[in-house]
Formats: sequence, structure tokens, C-alpha cells
Amino acid sequence: MYMLGNTKMSSASGFSKFCLTLLLLVVVLGSTNAQLSTNFYSKSCPNLLSTVKSTVTSAVNKEARMGASLLRLFFHDCFVNGCDGSVLLDDTSSFTGEKNANPNRNSARGFDVVDNIKSAVEKVCPGVVSCADILAVAARDSVEILGGPKWAVKLGRRDARSASQSAANNGIPPPTSNLNRLTSRFNALGLSTRDLVALSGAHTIGQARCTSFRARIYNESNIDASFAQTRQRNCPRTTGSGDNNLAPLDIQTPTSFDNNYFKNLVSQRGLLHSDQQLFNGGSTDSIVRGYGNSPSSFNSDFVSAMIKMGDISPLTGSRGEIRKNCRRVN
Repeated sequence: MYMLGNTKMSSASGFSKFCLTLLLLVVVLGSTNAQLSTNFYSKSCPNLLSTVKSTVTSAVNKEARMGASLLRLFFHDCFVNGCDGSVLLDDTSSFTGEKNANPNRNSARGFDVVDNIKSAVEKVCPGVVSCADILAVAARDSVEILGGPKWAVKLGRRDARSASQSAANNGIPPPTSNLNRLTSRFNALGLSTRDLVALSGAHTIGQARCTSFRARIYNESNIDASFAQTRQRNCPRTTGSGDNNLAPLDIQTPTSFDNNYFKNLVSQRGLLHSDQQLFNGGSTDSIVRGYGNSPSSFNSDFVSAMIKMGDISPLTGSRGEIRKNCRRVN
């Protein structure tokens, strides 16, 4: 009986320890995002936001497209193992980064601007601010400078010491994606279908290469005929001819952050196949119509979705590092 009682006691004690471990694990995992806060650098780098803003402003004033490029870098960072600055790492002889993954090769840009921001930030507070956070702030600033909404960016991310080309190839939805593929990828990252549509509205700014929309303008039927003809003038049918020729994602106001992207979709003037999938007789049609009718509804949902996207798997606490140079690990 004593033996049996002792076994029960040790089992109970083991179970208690297990529960405590599980509770701590839940607390630790649950607090990962909680460690991000809008005032993270208020004491350690009080001039951070103004420093980033001035560098982004001069870059976007020089070339309006740069705003879209910086916003896209943040998206491509967050969708690959979380918002950890991994997209910024250069390839070396012993390291393969994400810059030459299919979604980024010959199209991801703005790395030099990120370098300039990092240099400016290092001057005012050396070794304090991560490249991952710089990217988050630069994306917000880009939207605001081009006429879009402003929001408080949550900060406190640290930089990854690794990157994954295969995760970039598999994790970033290509422009050939259908609606199911888009929604499942976004849902897998904790982003709703509404978040998908709102974040796609980032295509109100920026340019795409002919190779990304050639099949759409020559082969698809759910496209406005005159729009297709306009795009065909600068994007020859033959693969290899004019592949890098650019066209605006929003034909109406390509350098203004507004809701015209959604109006374009309703009139079948989405440039990418994946764009038009959002308004093609499916479950997202009503959301697209809503944003097309209400800029304020789009802006508020876009802000919510950007904050959610910025919360994807950040490295916090002692994980990762604060890179000295955004292109390489310390």
C-alpha cells in the first residue's frame, strides 16, 4: 500500500511539474508578440522615427516607386519565417539568402535605401535598433508619404542569423496564384481572407514586370479588352522579349496610396492574375466592392492587417541579434 501510495504521489508530483512546464511554455509563447510595443525604443532611441522618416521621405521624393518597393520588402520578409530581417541578408560563399529566390530575384529592391536608413539610425543610437524594425517603420512611412493612412508601429523585433531561399520560394504567393492558394497561405500565417484583400490593396502603388502579367494580358478572358491592349504595347507576347518592361499595378493613380486598385478590379483591370482573382465571382467580391466604395473602410482594414502581419513570428528577448549591417550577420 505504501509503495502504491508513493507511486501515486510521485505521479501527481510529475503531473504537477508537467502542468507547470506547459503553463510556462504557454506564457512564453503567448508573450512573444506581447513583447512588441509601440514605445519599445522610446528611451533607448528616442529619435528613431524621425530619423527613419527623413531618409524614407528623401528616397520616395527621388523615386515614388521606392515607397512600394520598401512596403513589398516588409511583406516578403514577414511571409518567410516571420518579420526578422532575413530578406535583407546577402548571399555569400558559405550562405544562401533569400534575395535570389524566385519572388525576389530581379524584382526585390530598396536594399540600398535600407542601408541608408540603418546608417542614419546607427549614428543616433548605435547597436540598438534591428533591421527588422527598420523595415517595419519604413513600410509604414512609405504608405503615409504616398497619401495612405498612418499607424503606430509595434517594435522590438530582433534580426535573424539565418535565411531560407526555399521558404521564400514556397512561402510568398506568386502572381499566378488562384484565390484558394492565396487564402490558404494567408490563413496559415494567421491572416484572414479580409486581411488578404486589404493587404493586396498595397498594389495601389508600384510596378510589375511584363513577365509577371504576360499570360494574363494575352490569355485570360476576365480582363477589360482596352486595358489588355494598352498593356500589350509594352509587353510583347514572346517570352524573353521585354520581360523586365514595367507597368503600374494601378493604372489610374500609380504613385498614390488610395482605393483605386479595388475600382480597377471591379472593372476587370487588375494587372496580375492574382489581383483579378479577388474579384472573379468568388467569396471576396463583396470585400473588393466595399473597399472600392469606401476609402476609409479600406484604410482602417489595411492598418489592422499590417499590424497583424508585423506580428508574425518575431524574434524577441535574447533570440536573434541586432545586426550592425543589415546585409550580413554580426
